[in-house]
Amino acid sequence: MLKRKSLTCDLCVIGGGMSGIAAAIAAAREGISVVLMHEHPVLGGNASSEIRMWICGAGGRDNKETGILEEIALENLYRNPTKSYSVWDTVLYDFVRREINITLLLNCTCMDAKTETGSYQYGRDKRITSVTGYQMTTQCFIDVYAKYYSDCSGDSILAPLCGAEFRIGREAADEFGEDVDRKTADNMTMGMSCIIQGRETERDVKYIPPEWTYNLIEKDFEHRNPNLYSDGENFWYLELGGDRNSIDDTEEIRDELIPLATGTWNYVKNSGKYNANKWDLDFLGFLPGKRESRRMCGEYTVTQRDICLNKVFEDEIAYGGWPLDDHFPGGFFHKGAPNTNYPTPAPYSIPYRSLYSKNIDNLFFAGRNISMTHTAMSSIRVMATCLLLGEAVGKAASVATKNGIPPHSVYLYKTKEMQKLLQNEDCFLPSLKRMISDKCKNADLNIQNDIIRNGEDRAHRIYGTEKGEFSYKAKKGEKITYRFDKSILSSVHIVFNSDLNRETLPGSDCERLHSMRANQRLDSPVMHMPNTLCKSFVLTGKTDGNEIEIIKIDNNRKRCYHIQLNDAFNELTLIPLDSWGEDGTVEVISFDFV
Repeated sequence: MLKRKSLTCDLCVIGGGMSGIAAAIAAAREGISVVLMHEHPVLGGNASSEIRMWICGAGGRDNKETGILEEIALENLYRNPTKSYSVWDTVLYDFVRREINITLLLNCTCMDAKTETGSYQYGRDKRITSVTGYQMTTQCFIDVYAKYYSDCSGDSILAPLCGAEFRIGREAADEFGEDVDRKTADNMTMGMSCIIQGRETERDVKYIPPEWTYNLIEKDFEHRNPNLYSDGENFWYLELGGDRNSIDDTEEIRDELIPLATGTWNYVKNSGKYNANKWDLDFLGFLPGKRESRRMCGEYTVTQRDICLNKVFEDEIAYGGWPLDDHFPGGFFHKGAPNTNYPTPAPYSIPYRSLYSKNIDNLFFAGRNISMTHTAMSSIRVMATCLLLGEAVGKAASVATKNGIPPHSVYLYKTKEMQKLLQNEDCFLPSLKRMISDKCKNADLNIQNDIIRNGEDRAHRIYGTEKGEFSYKAKKGEKITYRFDKSILSSVHIVFNSDLNRETLPGSDCERLHSMRANQRLDSPVMHMPNTLCKSFVLTGKTDGNEIEIIKIDNNRKRCYHIQLNDAFNELTLIPLDSWGEDGTVEVISFDFV
């Protein structure tokens, strides 16, 4: 008889990819208890060392995602300047482990769920009472009893286990009025990939392929052009399986992807076309990275027209911007270009209502499995966007927990509260400025620049500041002081310039904007912290002439601080002491209070 144990919590998150990590951290930071169940030994999902897909997002430079993702990216620059995947795994692990409200279950596969049927609010007819995981390393079944559950598993494992409504495949154009050329629906999806990575050495390296390797020739690489010397070469096009069942047939497809990967490396190494004599095969992933499978059905289904017409939702909780990047189901063996690539109006709005089930009373979801059509998914599916969705679910679950309400009630009654929590954590909501209190607006400020209290926590064309002034360049050691009538303050919000476009880092745009790299060249740059970011600062408060130190940070690696207070002050002073650069200034984007 195998062991069995149980855990109770407020929120159980299934899946420790980037969306699941964000959901767990965002909820835990609001003080609710979280169990994070992940079936692999390392966190990160498609971004982990097991698969190694890049974290892409809303259109590259000017739309870079902040919040938890920027925290992770900055910590990775500090701890992992050579972009080692072993170090990257520890960075993700550390971000989860440091949260005292998270219980992490690695190597634990969600294998069952119990539900109860009833008549719940808003027409829901089921709720989840528990899920069961099997942890292979301890040979133990673990039952998790939670108030709310979030499926961040990618494949939507809770759909078949609890009866949540879902869809799979490609919709006909007339079902949602989309601008696509499909007259009938089908079950086709995008395929999956097993990534390869190379490392340049200083000596010739032979490659002898296994006997079962696919024998690939020049014709096989039409519209696919391997280039180990390009920073953008991550072999994403080694893709199969979209014309089969993307869950049931995964093992079979993997057994075809591996010889495709070795065949590609054999062709690159031994065809004589790619100057690859000194390159070694550094990684071949045996765990396929998936792009598409089940998508849950929520209160709202995001469509291609929502994206292309740039529909702004009142319940906006995240944004996208990746192109409509739809891969043909045949993958590598599709004749012609491997994908479509239609631009989107980045940043476009994503609604909260697409993140919870239409028939399960207490089920959230985040990642590539949210409520959306296939064509909308071709843009929303990328990991930076998925992480934003996870962060939104974490905040929504905390609001639901504290108010004892189902997910749909959060939309009806608590949308603004949820949005405020996201903005406090440095999440950019394109249609909303962060609100500044009258107390702060009316306070005396000792610098002749109100830019630090305008509610704009980044430079962006929406604000008209993508090329203009968006921060106050303080001299190192300069005091920025607010004076006001004595009152109790609840929080202070500080944002420093972390160089979101990474213009102060070395290398190409691809190198600067991705946390990890694909192939390791001898001249690959060593990263460092953004020069613009504050390295050390102190925040003080004064009451009736008595000064106290509220917070002092040395060796800073964060862009945003939202500091909770419950004290009376009549003066606040921020002193930026140093930056990671050497120009004598520290750029402060926001410094305000409530």
